[in-house]
Amino acid sequence: MQVERIVASAEGRELIERVRAYAQEHLAPHAAHAEEQETFPRERLAELGEMGLFALPYPEEIGGLGQLYEVYLQALEELASAWMSVALGVSVHVMTCHPVVHAGSNEQRNRLLPGMLGGRLLGAYSLSEPQAGSDVDAIRLRAVPDGGHYVLDGEKAWVSHGGFADYYLTFARTSEGRDGLSCFVVEGTADGLVPGPPERKMGLRASPTTPVYFEGVCVDRADRIGAEGDGQRLALSALANGRLGIAACSTGLAQAALDAAVSFAKDSGQAEEQGIKFLLAEMAARVAAARATYLHGARKCDAGFDFVADAAIAKLVATDAAMSVTTDALQVFGDAGTVSDFPVERYFREAKVTQIFEGTNQIQRLVIARSLLNRGSGA
Repeated sequence: MQVERIVASAEGRELIERVRAYAQEHLAPHAAHAEEQETFPRERLAELGEMGLFALPYPEEIGGLGQLYEVYLQALEELASAWMSVALGVSVHVMTCHPVVHAGSNEQRNRLLPGMLGGRLLGAYSLSEPQAGSDVDAIRLRAVPDGGHYVLDGEKAWVSHGGFADYYLTFARTSEGRDGLSCFVVEGTADGLVPGPPERKMGLRASPTTPVYFEGVCVDRADRIGAEGDGQRLALSALANGRLGIAACSTGLAQAALDAAVSFAKDSGQAEEQGIKFLLAEMAARVAAARATYLHGARKCDAGFDFVADAAIAKLVATDAAMSVTTDALQVFGDAGTVSDFPVERYFREAKVTQIFEGTNQIQRLVIARSLLNRGSGA
């Protein structure tokens, strides 16, 4: 089903429609085979970058397209409804641009953003470590000053685009304590940077996820983004935007599962059964609620309001919706839903990890509760 996009500007609607047409023509027909073969669609991400998708939510004065975040997120949802791994790749890459856009010097912006926003470069977001997933304070990767450089030693885990990224936006410890993290752009070809083998995942197999080892990696001081100690602030700010991205992706995945279930119910003659009608209606309601929450967060972002709690709510609601809707889609398909002849078993496998990455949904509950207790009930 083609979702009606309610966007204020004609330009925004046209951009979303162009992404939708691209996704249905160039992504949807190839998703199942590429996921089965674990083939990373790097060329598709480059094409989307050339189309302007990476630049979509960033200001025109730095090379962006100056569109509202709600336009970008709805375009991301269209990608996810066709191929979740590609949508995730866009969301991760756009998140790596965020610290450079908002905290980079003019020199850094001029040097880095043309490639980042134009599609020539692909980024990886390197925050998590084996012992530091949701707990940023537990990060151990160290960056030790050495003349005009820093030397990085340690390990990152669960890095999307590991082994394929042109650069790794990396958060490393320059001192102890909560203000001890700093942010670096590390070239993918840097000596001593060694991606590990891809993880063997239950879903999103076309999106490579690897550990990355830093063995005496030398990084120029000019590639530190922001001041020493700004890393945690930059990481969490980027994650708030990234959580809206995951919410939009999850909504697209849930919409794809709903569409498949509706089509199957019609074709199989189940559409007149009241139990199936009620199930489909509940699925549609959860998809609509997920969409509403991420759009609310996006509109607060666009208006310049604090949206951290709203992003957490959107991530929580949309990813739980994706898990629930894909589970119900399997129920509509019955035995047929458990085989790879139909896409819903893949949707089901892909939905689970959305509740875990970009901060587990338990972490989202902590963020939401903290906002309520610190600022009152108006989250």
